[in-house]
Order: sequence, then structure tokens, then C-alpha cells
Amino acid sequence: MNDRLKMQNNFVKLLNNTVVEWKALGEISKISSGGTPKTNISEYYGGDIPWLRTQEINFGNIWDTGVKITEKGVKNSSAKWIPQNCVIIAMYGATVGKVGINKIPMTTNQACANINLDKNIADYSYIFHFLSNKYTYIKSLGAGSQTNINAQIIKKIEIPIPPLHIQTEIARILDTFAELTAELTAELTAELTIRKKQYNYYRDKLLSFKDDEVEWKALGEVGELIRGNGLQKKDFTETGIPAIHYGQIYTYYGTFATETKSFVSAELAKKLKKVGFGDVVITNTSENIEDVGKAVVYLGKRQAVTGGHATIFKPNKNILGKYFAYFTQTSMFANEKRKYAKGTKVIDVSATDMSKIIIPIPPLKEQARIVEILDKFDTLTNSITEGLPREIELRQKQYEYYRNLLLDFPKD
Repeated sequence: MNDRLKMQNNFVKLLNNTVVEWKALGEISKISSGGTPKTNISEYYGGDIPWLRTQEINFGNIWDTGVKITEKGVKNSSAKWIPQNCVIIAMYGATVGKVGINKIPMTTNQACANINLDKNIADYSYIFHFLSNKYTYIKSLGAGSQTNINAQIIKKIEIPIPPLHIQTEIARILDTFAELTAELTAELTAELTIRKKQYNYYRDKLLSFKDDEVEWKALGEVGELIRGNGLQKKDFTETGIPAIHYGQIYTYYGTFATETKSFVSAELAKKLKKVGFGDVVITNTSENIEDVGKAVVYLGKRQAVTGGHATIFKPNKNILGKYFAYFTQTSMFANEKRKYAKGTKVIDVSATDMSKIIIPIPPLKEQARIVEILDKFDTLTNSITEGLPREIELRQKQYEYYRNLLLDFPKD
């Protein structure tokens, strides 16, 4: 009998003949929200009272807060001290629906729902795991562009309440899984960080050359650079012509792509610049210099298109597109692009200036050897379907599987 089946049988025995009541969260707890002192008043901030904001809530224990306020700050707002081990739900903003537990007494802002449970009815850790499991559902209850929710919505959320000793045992099991998952994730993340440093070291080493070892040419000498035009996110369609949006190059794509995330209509594609097999799409614009000049090699079978804020580099016979894409990740390229960067809030390197960047051009055979080595490192380090990132994802899914199994109480 495998471990999963044994675990399932143990769960069945644990819950056998257990009577479960469903109660609204407001019936088993006192729910309050916090407050925010007036801004730009120094005497309200910089104190020693922990003050929690929603961006600090992320499905776990909260031991400290990024901002501290003073006693005057508490009195100036509706913020109130809450005891430790309250379950806290983010009600506004990007983290709406996320859940945490404060492990020290603290205050919160008005976007936090502070759930102080009746300890004779509900175990705080059990409630935390149940609400974490309902994240998508809780988020769906909101309204507005950021799907905000409020305390009245939270009070009505129904919770299955088995006997307290059953809650405690379920919480113990899930706490153990969560702890093991966190430990393994931390170990794997540390390993991944080491692999990335190793990869970066060898990439820069492989792509560093002495002046007399290779030819040095301006990018415009080894290919054609074409600035894109048009293409907004609202233009995307479910199917159609493959399209690469500049923002996706630094948020979605890796070094190369055989398929695109987005598509556009055939009619719009006629007006956009074309991306062929082996072409490199480079970002020209970003809010930071790091993302300017990021590149993806397109290796798709179908011709694609791209839009403004991106430049298409069409390599000639002297350079491999992948070789150049890897070179754009080096510190040498970063130093070159800084010479031509313009702007403050929005940074831009034009296609004309991009063509002036000097790069090393070893023989094609050497370029291919470098690409082959870096491809292996890239797969190991960055691929979501292989290596350590995939392992981290599987550990989290394992925890979520058992959480679903333990907390799946039928309402009848």
C-alpha cells in the first residue's frame, strides 16, 4: 500500500462518524478591521508598535511588520491592538483573499479583517488552513477592479466545525505538511539560487573574450534592426497570428520561445512588424534599466509579429540569434546599453542606439558550442517543467492535495 493510500485511510478513520456543523464565521468569532494614521505626520510613524498592511499577508505566520507606528498613531486612527493568533484576511488590493496568522500582538490597517476566534469552538490553525484552501472562492466574492471584499462578506463565510479535538488534529497534520513544505522549498530555493549564480558565472565566463581573441562588431554590422509598431494588450485574441508583446519578454519568456503566449487577428498582423524563425525580439523600453535590452529568440514554425517598445534583430550569417540572446544577459551587455539609455521614469534605448552596441563575434562553430553549454544550464536553472522549480511546485501541490482531502466536508 503506497503512502498516499495509507494517509487517506488514516484520514477516513479520523473523520469516521464525526458530526460536522456548518457555521458562519461571524458566529464563531469577533471580526474587526484596523485603521491607518494620517500620512506625513512623523509623530505617528517610526514607533515600536507593529502595524500590518495587506501586502505583508501571504498564507503563513506573521512575526513582524515592515512599518511601526507610535501610540499617538494608534489613537489617531481606528487601529486597535489584536491578540496573537488571530486569523487575518486581506480585504483590498493585490493580495485580497490571502490569509495569515499574527504570532505576536499587533495593529493592522483598515484593509485587514482581524478574526478573533472563540477558542471553545474553533482552532485558529484549523480555520487558517480552511480559509487558505478557499482563497479563490473568497477572492471571487469581491467587487471592483481589484475585487475588494469587506468584513460583512467575511462574516457570512461558512465554515465546517467538527469537534474541537478533530480540528486540532487536522491542524496538526496540515501544520506539519506546511512546515515540511516550507523547509523543502527553502532548501530547494537555496539550491536554485546557487545554480543561478553558477549559471551566471559560467555564462559571463563563456561570453568574455580578450580584444585579440575575436572580432568586435557593432550590432548593426551583424544583422538588421527593425523597430516595432502598434500592438496593445487589448489587441490580443484567443487564436490567430502569434504575437510577442514587449512586456512579456521580461515577465513571461525565457531565452527562447517556440510558441507565443498571445495572438492577434490576421487583419492587425498585416500592420505589424514580422518576426521570423531565429529572429531576436529585444525590449527597448521599461521603467528600469535592467529590463531594457532583454531578449527572446523566436524559434516558432509560424511567422509571428511584434509591436512598439520592441526591436526585431534579424541576424546575418555571421551570428547565431541564440548566441546574441545569451549575450544580452551578460554584465558586458548591461554596461554597453547603459551608454545609450535615455529617460528617468521611463528608460528607452532606441533601435538606432541599440545597433551601436559592440559585441564579440567568435566563429560560428564556437558560438554553437557556447549556445549548447548555456542551453543545458538554462534548462536546469529556469525551466518550470524540469529541475528545481518544478520540484518546488510539486511540493506545494502535495501540501494542497492533503489540505483538500482533510477539509472536504460535505454540507449534508
